[in-house]
Amino acid sequence: MTENTGGRVSPWRLIPWGIAAMLLLLPLIASQFTDEVDWSETDFLVMGVMLFGACGLFELTARMTGNAAYRAGVAVAVVAAFLLTWINLAVGIVGDENNPANQMFFGVLLVGIAGAFIGRFTPRGMARALTATAIAQGLVAVIVMIMGHFTWILAAFFCALWLGSAELFRRAA
Repeated sequence: MTENTGGRVSPWRLIPWGIAAMLLLLPLIASQFTDEVDWSETDFLVMGVMLFGACGLFELTARMTGNAAYRAGVAVAVVAAFLLTWINLAVGIVGDENNPANQMFFGVLLVGIAGAFIGRFTPRGMARALTATAIAQGLVAVIVMIMGHFTWILAAFFCALWLGSAELFRRAA
């Protein structure tokens, strides 16, 4: 990624914002053609906050550091957090979105957020935080399995994302 120079914004910095806008417009357009897509104003608001929050977090990171590995680590972690939240809110990971067991997955995100603050957002601290997040993801998968639900494939996917992000932060250190 290139930095903002001479008053011009790099197209690489605009791409995530464009993708976010398109993702928000897709259900609006689809709802004009099918009854299968039935989003309320609240759905659009929540998705908008999630998309633009994720883009804003990445934009902030891009402005604060020129370290490509750190930026990539943030990108992977933000995508993982976004997907985990989206899936959990939209359809639920355990049963449906109203199953109380789904709240544990928000706890996974809290582990990552708390770890990032404890590690003061340093590359080593972020690597530890994302490793702890992967461990929390695995523990939640075990608990959910004990409850009689199968989420191993999804848990493995998210663990891989958290650990991939941790490795990028290790490289940044």
